[in-house]
Amino acid sequence: MDVNIILPLFAYLLLVAALSVWAMRKRQQGSFLTEYFLGSRSMGGFLLAMTLTTTYISASSFIGGPGAAYKYGLGWVLLAMVQVPAVWLSLGILGKKFAILARRHNAITLNDMLYARFRSPLLIWLASLSLLVAFVGAMTVQFIGGARLLETAAGIPYDTGLIIFGGTIAVYTAFGGFRASVLNDAMQGIVMLAGTFLLLFAVIHAAGGLSTAVETLQRIDPKLTQPQGVGDIINPAFLASFSVLVCFGVIGLPHTAVRCISYKDSRAVHRGIIIGTLVMSVLMFGMHLAGALGRAVLPDLTVPDQVIPRLMITVLPPFAAGIFLAAPLAAIMSTINAQLLQSSATIVKDLYLRLYPQQITNEPRVKFLSGSITFLLGLLLLIAAWNPPDMLIWLNLLAFGGLEAVFLWPLVLGLYWKKANAVGALSAMIVGALSYTLLASFKLQPGGFHPIVPALTLSLLAFLVGNLFGQTPHEADGDDFA
Repeated sequence: MDVNIILPLFAYLLLVAALSVWAMRKRQQGSFLTEYFLGSRSMGGFLLAMTLTTTYISASSFIGGPGAAYKYGLGWVLLAMVQVPAVWLSLGILGKKFAILARRHNAITLNDMLYARFRSPLLIWLASLSLLVAFVGAMTVQFIGGARLLETAAGIPYDTGLIIFGGTIAVYTAFGGFRASVLNDAMQGIVMLAGTFLLLFAVIHAAGGLSTAVETLQRIDPKLTQPQGVGDIINPAFLASFSVLVCFGVIGLPHTAVRCISYKDSRAVHRGIIIGTLVMSVLMFGMHLAGALGRAVLPDLTVPDQVIPRLMITVLPPFAAGIFLAAPLAAIMSTINAQLLQSSATIVKDLYLRLYPQQITNEPRVKFLSGSITFLLGLLLLIAAWNPPDMLIWLNLLAFGGLEAVFLWPLVLGLYWKKANAVGALSAMIVGALSYTLLASFKLQPGGFHPIVPALTLSLLAFLVGNLFGQTPHEADGDDFA
């Protein structure tokens, strides 16, 4: 283990802990649930932008995405840029209306919003179980990414790194809640930006300049410099699928949507869209370009996911590598804490308090359950991450797609279509989940499209057909959501 790498990383983890302690001391008075899971809806524009961006950017963007760019070339860098509008779409389509309705119905979770709209306990149970299953897969990917980073860049054994990394996240999320999560997201976003600039310029310098790096890629494989990528993987069907999966479909991700009900005012939304889109552009372009150009520096990697940690220890001095190591770890931590809180909120608010509504006034028990469940979920994920796969990006995209197939149409149509009803929403959830699971499990790609495209298409059709057999919502509910 390199002490020069580990020391700045250790200092970073201490700073994360300090912010969490400060957040605990700054908790506002009022409803514990609203404070713990939403930070009392007090985010400004900068915090909104950073938490939304860093929640979306994860191990896939800092490890898996650059790994894919290393394998497939510069075409993957262009492909990655279709993710840039994700913040604008989330805040633009959900944004103000979502937040206004959440305040009106005192909604703390996404499922609270769905219940306020459709008044169906069955729908909430299905949504909750779907969320928990998908989040287990998504968070396991993040834990693997963090431990693999520590193993490759700092020489810490995978199992040890997993315990250190996972334990840190479980503790600060469990005790700090949403406010600690958001403050750490803001700091982690700044760390990510600094780390991206640092690594990209170091890679270009190590490769002998940008033109030399591209020439080297051309000699290794001409396809590395072509838009279609190695193996012509980036075809029109793949591009359309990727755009749906990592851009448009992001609207349906619960941990992204919940950020849209926790900001302070309209000004925060407008600033959040601008700042978030700029940050997303820099991070996506910088990290994927570093991964693609990294092939000119390290041409013989057998595991593409190792490109960023290997580049760190190759092109940066040890102390600088330790500082940069905080950037991908920050991306991973910010995603996990958002998903951990959302999972805990689902168990406590959507399941436990729905079964035992009288316990909502028992604040000591609710506090204990919220913190304990968050912490225990973190420990369970450590066990799930013990035997990792080679390429994280595909597992992460699988979990992404599952959430989108379940939540996208009930959320969007429920928000904007006055006649949408519970039967339609349930039909969309069931058909979306089943079709995506079957297509992904058997690796079926009709017309060359990723399973998310036919799954969302079938889910939309199921919503429209099922809606014909359901009851029209009460006038007051319909007016709220039309």
